[in-house]
Amino acid sequence: MHAIGIDIGGTKIAGAVVTELGEIVAEDRVATNAADPDAMLDDVVAMVSRLRAANEVSAVGVAAPGFIDASQSIVYYTPNIRWRNEPLRQKLQQRIGDLHITVDNDANAAGWAEFRFGAGRLVSDMTMLTIGTGVGGAIVTEDRLFRGGFGTGGEIGHLRIVPNGLPCGCGARGCIEQYGSGRALQRMANDVADAGGIGSALADARAANGGELDGHIVGDLILADDPGALAALRRLGRHLGEACASLSAVLDPQLFVFGGGVASAGDRLLDPIKQAYLNNLPARGYHPEPDFVIAELVNDAGVVGAADLANIHAAAVERPDHPPAVGSSASGGRGARRAAQQFKDLNSNSVGPPQQVVRTT
Repeated sequence: MHAIGIDIGGTKIAGAVVTELGEIVAEDRVATNAADPDAMLDDVVAMVSRLRAANEVSAVGVAAPGFIDASQSIVYYTPNIRWRNEPLRQKLQQRIGDLHITVDNDANAAGWAEFRFGAGRLVSDMTMLTIGTGVGGAIVTEDRLFRGGFGTGGEIGHLRIVPNGLPCGCGARGCIEQYGSGRALQRMANDVADAGGIGSALADARAANGGELDGHIVGDLILADDPGALAALRRLGRHLGEACASLSAVLDPQLFVFGGGVASAGDRLLDPIKQAYLNNLPARGYHPEPDFVIAELVNDAGVVGAADLANIHAAAVERPDHPPAVGSSASGGRGARRAAQQFKDLNSNSVGPPQQVVRTT
């Protein structure tokens, strides 16, 4: 059965009707009215109405920024939207009524989409970092999405890597987000521009842009292999690689996946990440080394992941003792894996259906 995925971002709300194979069959989007949560809720309800009008759907998955509780119902806190202990699923259920609704963290949804249908479809343990304005994270271990005891686990962007470092919007200091995000890259590029030398092109671009270096300018210079922009990117990659080495010691993933706008740099980003990872990996030479790749689904990951998670939970509610048959595909899937366990509890602290190996977007 198809499901609707809704991805609430800082500037836009994206929606899509998604098949069980991860294919998008209809899309919609509107601007985010972050200053008015009630109006934003109206926009989500209206989007669901439009998308379901021409498509038969059974569930709605909403991917939202911030901390979500373990039952995928309440938004504890969202930094850029005035949601504090917001009963989002209840409010949507009251207005939508007949469709099963699930709420999840946006980075979890994107990571789950990559695991199910994208770069992580051939592994059981994957860690994803989304490098955008901030740093989002998603952890899949033994085919299951990790959420932690209260539902707020996997906030990789707020792992502290620099003691007493730069202040973060979360209230702590030295978080990965302050050293490995798009915003951090802009700060580092400005530092290189101020130093002169290889930063001359960055300085010239900044002057031509009214004294500001935005992400588009820095990104274009990176893709043009400007030495100064690449130096800033290498600095960013070093911090991310050091963080991945620490994460590897705890999680032991087979794969690190990098998404978000900065990941469009491709190998220019991955190379310094991998080098810093190896330089900081415990027991290097004896510790198995994971792969490092760029995400495949890009802008569709949030809606695809939200829809798939909604389908999983809808199936668990409707047939708790008979999980949906989602077997292997001709492209080399590992088949149904621990299906009975994975669908046993709708509100468990992790979720993981049997994986399909289907690349459809």
